[in-house]
Amino acid sequence: MIDAADPVRLGQWWTKALGWTVVNDAEDEYEIRMAPDILPGIIFVSVGDEKKVKDRLHLDFRPDDQEAEVSRLLALGASHADVGQGASSWVVLADPEGNEFCVLASRK
Repeated sequence: MIDAADPVRLGQWWTKALGWTVVNDAEDEYEIRMAPDILPGIIFVSVGDEKKVKDRLHLDFRPDDQEAEVSRLLALGASHADVGQGASSWVVLADPEGNEFCVLASRK
């Protein structure tokens, strides 16, 4: 579950970012899954308060091409984020509501 000021907008962003499928597009509870019959999924719910601190849980992407994936996510509306990572092999980004996630280097 991810808290959101606008669950539909944020859910649509993550649908594109992950390439998943929408299984519920209600304004107050927007759910996406890898496929309609595969669990778990991610549910975006409406909350009245805004994010104030670094997330304690975040998703990591591990693409074959880190640079291309970072570019793709930035084009979708992600932004660079600084959580004190310093020089590292991963790139920290944030979704349109400021939730951090990382794009890791390939294992190849």
